Amino acid sequence: MRLTDFWTRLEEAFGPGYAASIASDQVLSQLGGRTIEQAFADGEQTHVVWRAVVAAYPDRVPTRLR
Repeated sequence: MRLTDFWTRLEEAFGPGYAASIASDQVLSQLGGRTIEQAFADGEQTHVVWRAVVAAYPDRVPTRLR
């Protein structure tokens, strides 16, 4: 998954404003206690981060985006 695809999916699932907040403020246990932005800064692959988002927010991410 490309990084642009990741951000498109995140914004589609949460809306542009909330997606930015999720990425910078929400610590995900599935990412080892890091935020999305921290995980990317550490070089984590986009598909790994996306799977963490889906696991953390199963009710918010539509099935078609999984």
